[in-house]
Amino acid sequence: MNARLADVLAPFGWEPQPAAAGLVGELVAAFLRHCAPAASIGGRLRAEAGVRLIDLVDHLALPSEDILEQRLADHGFGHFDRDGWTVWRHAEGLFPEIHTHANTLRRLAVKVESVADFLVAQGHDDRTLIDGGPLAQVRKAPLWAEGGYEFWAVERHGSREYDPPLVTLGQIESVAWHRECFRRRQRRFGDSQEGFVHATQLIRAAIAELGVDWTCDLFFAAEREYWQRRNRAARVQRSRQDAVGLGWANHDHHTYRSSREHFAGLIAVLEELGFVCRERFYGGRESGWGAQVLEQPNCRIVIFADVDMTPAEVSGDFAHQGLPPQPRLGTVGLWCQLHGEAFLEAGLHHLECQFDFGAAREQLHKLGVHAMRPFTDFPHLKQAFTEGEFWSVDEGRIEQALARGFITPEQAELFRQAGAIGSHLEILQRDDGYKGFNQTGISEIIAHTDPRRQS
Repeated sequence: MNARLADVLAPFGWEPQPAAAGLVGELVAAFLRHCAPAASIGGRLRAEAGVRLIDLVDHLALPSEDILEQRLADHGFGHFDRDGWTVWRHAEGLFPEIHTHANTLRRLAVKVESVADFLVAQGHDDRTLIDGGPLAQVRKAPLWAEGGYEFWAVERHGSREYDPPLVTLGQIESVAWHRECFRRRQRRFGDSQEGFVHATQLIRAAIAELGVDWTCDLFFAAEREYWQRRNRAARVQRSRQDAVGLGWANHDHHTYRSSREHFAGLIAVLEELGFVCRERFYGGRESGWGAQVLEQPNCRIVIFADVDMTPAEVSGDFAHQGLPPQPRLGTVGLWCQLHGEAFLEAGLHHLECQFDFGAAREQLHKLGVHAMRPFTDFPHLKQAFTEGEFWSVDEGRIEQALARGFITPEQAELFRQAGAIGSHLEILQRDDGYKGFNQTGISEIIAHTDPRRQS
């Protein structure tokens, strides 16, 4: 990597935060020693779904103590006051919020996709009251309380507030309507640009009634659902997580693949949904790909947006300036040529979720869902794709790719007979609060999943 390129990418680097992770782990472990039901649920999550409880902690509430607050500050947590509480957040690591307050209460809350589903899965009936009405932006419920310790579940839809806001009948109707619009949105167009315009219209209509953050949450619930329908590994794992009441609460990031032609349009739509551009990636001259990472801070959704790219382009504002056509397609461009835009008819290339890496892979293997060789195996980050889901390819797309010299006649015939590799579930484990990605490993897996390499 040349010096100029290194300067462009360097400000976005993330580092493991072992000291902060140690403190959070200590606080969670201390709570679990006093709350056997929470520890039991943690064991069930791992055994039945390959998921770690610590990755699902939404927040911890603890008594204010000078020693604790000094340790939080020393380990990189910043703070602000909210409604008589002090809220501690870590900007450089992936950690739950810590809430400190003037009483003796200790609470651990886990994030779930639906509080009602979680309560039913964990054996709680309607005697457990849910705070927050149906379809509200925040809902929460106590699962256990004893001796100054409380264990709660919380669901969020684009809000980081603690107390559920009042929900009006009009908002309930709007949520139901726009959720259905996103689930049913038209994805196939003769001109992909029309698809981006159509999606933008739906998004703006929802924002006008529900705001950006709530709209973003609804939109990505529909994106995950569409992807899940097209990926067996996703359906198998989702059924496991539904059995314990999680839904996709453990999602880490969503990956779109984009053609060069529509990359700026993809970024524009994501920015409508409240995403901000985070770090950039470039796989190197030989790999021919780049990516923009985006984050929606209130929904806590991360996007990895892949695109074919040249060395000269990564130092510019490639996310917004547009990318001209190239005579050759890389892995990402060919995937879009064969399947369509990930934002439209193809759907997400993969959803990456946080797991106990070894447990999830072993459990899925027994169910016939096999993982590819890990492309990251660091102490603080482990990643592996499940074997790719193969999709049939439209003959018109094959003929167009063949006519333009993107594929050989032999490859065209292979795609006709066997289809082409489409989507994955990605199994990930993060430790030490690490928020970043393994650029070298991603380059290897992108090259390995090029449809031209399938046999």
